[in-house]
Amino acid sequence: MVVTEPGTVKHGLAPVSGRDPAILILGSYPSSLSLAKNEYYGNPQNQFWKIIESLLEIDHTIPYTSRIALLTEQRIALWDVIFTCTREGSADTAIRDPVPNDIRGFIEDHPTIRCIALNGNTAGRYFKTMAPGLPYIILPSTSPANARMTLAQKTQSWACISRDRNR
Repeated sequence: MVVTEPGTVKHGLAPVSGRDPAILILGSYPSSLSLAKNEYYGNPQNQFWKIIESLLEIDHTIPYTSRIALLTEQRIALWDVIFTCTREGSADTAIRDPVPNDIRGFIEDHPTIRCIALNGNTAGRYFKTMAPGLPYIILPSTSPANARMTLAQKTQSWACISRDRNR
């Protein structure tokens, strides 16, 4: 477990992208466990990789580098709305002093992106203030904190990413 002092500035993860991404999935900010592992959705309780397995047939149990390679082959990029912030623990509600990632610049560098999918309402809220005017869809959070929906319900909502990447 990573322990940081309250008020410690934390930097997020670098974007993950292959050639010609069609979909950009943006989370709010990585959990402490994800930061420690240097992996998107590194908390095994997060349902992101199980949803990806259902939709894109990428086994959630294979090594992270293999999952990322297969994901980018399917024209999906990953990043977060927030570049850096102060936060104690992993809860999105504890995010303070957020500094945005350059999402507009990323999209300009990747003009093949047709869909911006936001992983949860917190990502959506920050995205609206940090990158106004860009089109997006807010999908149910895959975080273990989002227990209002079942895995099957989340997967059904996330199915748009498997359709939109091949349009």
